[in-house]
Amino acid sequence: MPICRTGSLALCLLALAAGRPAGALQPARGGAASPIANLPHRLVEWPVPPTSAAGVPSPWNFIQVSSVAITSRGTVLVLHRGAHPVLEFNRDGTLVRSWGDGLFSEGKVAGIAEKYWTPDKSHYSAVYGPAGCASCGAHSVRVDPQGNIWLVDAPGHVIYKLNADGKEVMRLGRKGVSGTGPDTFNLPTDVAFAPGGELYVTDGYGSARVVKYSRDGKYLLQWGKRGKGPGEFGLPHNLVVDAQGRVYVTDRDNQRVEVFDANGKFLQEWPTTDGISGLFMTKDQRIWTGGVLRNLDGTPVGRLNAQGTTGAHGVAVTDSGEVYLAQLSGIVQKFVPQ
Repeated sequence: MPICRTGSLALCLLALAAGRPAGALQPARGGAASPIANLPHRLVEWPVPPTSAAGVPSPWNFIQVSSVAITSRGTVLVLHRGAHPVLEFNRDGTLVRSWGDGLFSEGKVAGIAEKYWTPDKSHYSAVYGPAGCASCGAHSVRVDPQGNIWLVDAPGHVIYKLNADGKEVMRLGRKGVSGTGPDTFNLPTDVAFAPGGELYVTDGYGSARVVKYSRDGKYLLQWGKRGKGPGEFGLPHNLVVDAQGRVYVTDRDNQRVEVFDANGKFLQEWPTTDGISGLFMTKDQRIWTGGVLRNLDGTPVGRLNAQGTTGAHGVAVTDSGEVYLAQLSGIVQKFVPQ
């Protein structure tokens, strides 16, 4: 996404999710833009609409859908910023259960107006109290290879590890305490899992770093600072890890994806025509950057053919190739391969 100049992150994101077809063109080496081929995927209606008291279908009242994930059971977790923030659906779109009220903070991340920007500080902050909103801290949901569910509360400065039944088993960060130490975050955005079980966190809105932990939550190292150069970040938003342990980070405000080794050494970057939020690594080692599928060298394979998909805030893909996109406009888009 381009840097938001409205003074409101939510408005900027909603404008993108509502239909601006970001990423339709990919810069070529010579600087010209070339089109990305459409993938053979079909958009289908999902999930199944609830039934009103009159016995007729009614739209889901998702507030902002910030993230999606596939559980070890093959169900789909939808994270949204409203009551019952975590909803679990079967892949056919029928509701299984919902939970999470009271789990997320009532703060909300907001963009700082450009007139207050300084080069060394974040362009984002958080608003709490009556100006905040219920569950607006819900930022990311991930499922690790062991089937545990991870939930990122950005303005709460905390990341929860839950077992498959939703019971908390570990916590990274200190709820309600901001910082940039080994056990504190400043508006974190995402979590990813290395082949050896190590954990990576993008500490993104308030900070500008990636933090690495052992599988049991012991601090190991960190890297990154604010800036536009190699290994620096404007907004490290989402991240994934490949089978070789390389770490891929969306630097959304600088409109690129940066690639690092397991110790934070900068390897390469891929410029994008617009900032990318959501990332997902497939089992066959390709990477979804929003609605665009790429090889691990950044070369586009193809894009989903629907307006507004490339700017998705979150992405999840099943083993059979079904793609789910979380849109801050309040919808989940499901694409099935043809």
